[in-house]
Amino acid sequence: MPRGAQREDVGQRREGAAMRAAALVGGPTDLLEFVLPLWAGAVLGASALQVGALVALEMAVSLLVRPVAGVLADSRERRLVAAAGAGLLAVSCAGYATATLVGSLGVAYAAAVVGGVGGALLWVSLRAVVGERLAEDSSVYARLFSREETGSWVAFVAGLALVYPALGYPGLLWSCAGACAVGTMALLRAPARPPHPDARRSPDPSGLRRLGRRLRPMLAAVALRSAAGAAIGYLLLLHLQRDLELDLGAIALVYLPGSVVASVMAPRLHRSVLRHGRQRVLLLALVASSALAVGLSTAPGAAVIAVLWGLSALALAAVAPIQQAVVAKASGEAGGRGLGLYESAALAGGAVGALTAGALFQTSSWQVACLVAAAVMLASAVLVPRSVRALGVVDVPVSPEVAPIAGPSVVPGAPRAADGGDA
Repeated sequence: MPRGAQREDVGQRREGAAMRAAALVGGPTDLLEFVLPLWAGAVLGASALQVGALVALEMAVSLLVRPVAGVLADSRERRLVAAAGAGLLAVSCAGYATATLVGSLGVAYAAAVVGGVGGALLWVSLRAVVGERLAEDSSVYARLFSREETGSWVAFVAGLALVYPALGYPGLLWSCAGACAVGTMALLRAPARPPHPDARRSPDPSGLRRLGRRLRPMLAAVALRSAAGAAIGYLLLLHLQRDLELDLGAIALVYLPGSVVASVMAPRLHRSVLRHGRQRVLLLALVASSALAVGLSTAPGAAVIAVLWGLSALALAAVAPIQQAVVAKASGEAGGRGLGLYESAALAGGAVGALTAGALFQTSSWQVACLVAAAVMLASAVLVPRSVRALGVVDVPVSPEVAPIAGPSVVPGAPRAADGGDA
């Protein structure tokens, strides 16, 4: 097999392993994030403050570790860093299951710390692995988003409809640990990346700071969009639980159509990017998200809310892959660092959004809180498309059908030919 074709085969196998791991690990961790506050209160007798501290602890650890994970993804074998993250998430799920058996909140806090580290290592490195083929195929992040959402809704259906009714919280948590372990094995079995002479093999804090300054327009846009999105999602959860008094299963059914729609439509939405460009799709998707948030504020019941939430998920399925691809492209060989900063911005924005939404829900009303979130989303519609121009990434990427699939190695993010092609 020619060297170029062999390199392409290795890249496709690495991407396939990353996609499988995204579904196997991402779904259970999304499910765990959903049930964790309910589990801590019902099983461990944790107060609202203790539950909040548990969730905040994992988020804070993950936020702090994400830039470090980016450096590791650029200086070490990425699939091994991702596998370490998936393995730590399996340990975290097992820790929560152990806390259930012993009734210890301290064990749960330890599991949260391990999960925060594992999540940072996994997702930054996994996105960096997928980004290795961005020059050959501009749709890789859309497919990754699709796999994540597929794993999420499958985990919700299997976990809440089958495992939880039969085995309760312990069975659910051990099942999540098992799925993460299988995802770890998928990454370990993937081939190693062929060496790149320009790849850095040592941490470079000053380089990370320089890259952060370069990516600042997009990172600010990501944080703003994530804040609005998290606020809307958290407000919806509070509204369904407290105002409409729905139980766990009914709440999951409201969220489920959104995950299914996003998993199916994300790769198809990428065709719109190839036709109309990144900036126009970002603008339309974010304006639509703002309008849907206004619609949620007046929705009469759970059925209408489920439809509107599904449409909101469709808009997110267009936005997130574009932002990840732009960050990866603008970062060049420092793709791991860039994606680590991207993940940090998204997580920080999400934390601020959820906290603000909770305060608005408590002090005003569901309608007012939704309108505020809609206004923030509309502001992001102005900022996000401009951030693409600010980074100098071309608006219309190369179609996967016309991009080369073999031949000399293409270093992700390296300058392309003079025709200005970009993936």
